[in-house]
Amino acid sequence: QVQLVESGGGLVQAGGSLRLSCAASGRTFSTNTMGWFRQAPGKEREFVAAIRWSAGRTYYADSVKGRFTISKDNAKNTVDLQMNSLKLEDTAVYYCAANYGLSNIWPVQANEYDYWGQGTQVTVSS
Repeated sequence: QVQLVESGGGLVQAGGSLRLSCAASGRTFSTNTMGWFRQAPGKEREFVAAIRWSAGRTYYADSVKGRFTISKDNAKNTVDLQMNSLKLEDTAVYYCAANYGLSNIWPVQANEYDYWGQGTQVTVSS
């Protein structure tokens, strides 16, 4: 079992920045990939960014590339998402997720992840 707890959400003006953090506990040693997803009202959950737990390689959705940065601290078992130049359309509940698959293909679908956090609200205002 793995427990994931997100923090850092809030209200920010367009163009501003927020940093989300995900704290993982439990069976983290065999994690393949950690990912961030988001879900806006009335929309499906969508992939935002992912990081390989061991190698640290990263992958981003086109909509956030160049604005968001995913990072990890293996010693603290945390994964952060630094969000800069926020736009109105970034408003959503953001979820942290853990993937235990063995594939080298980046997992970008929600059903490829095994554990989820409870989510944290990010609201971008004009």
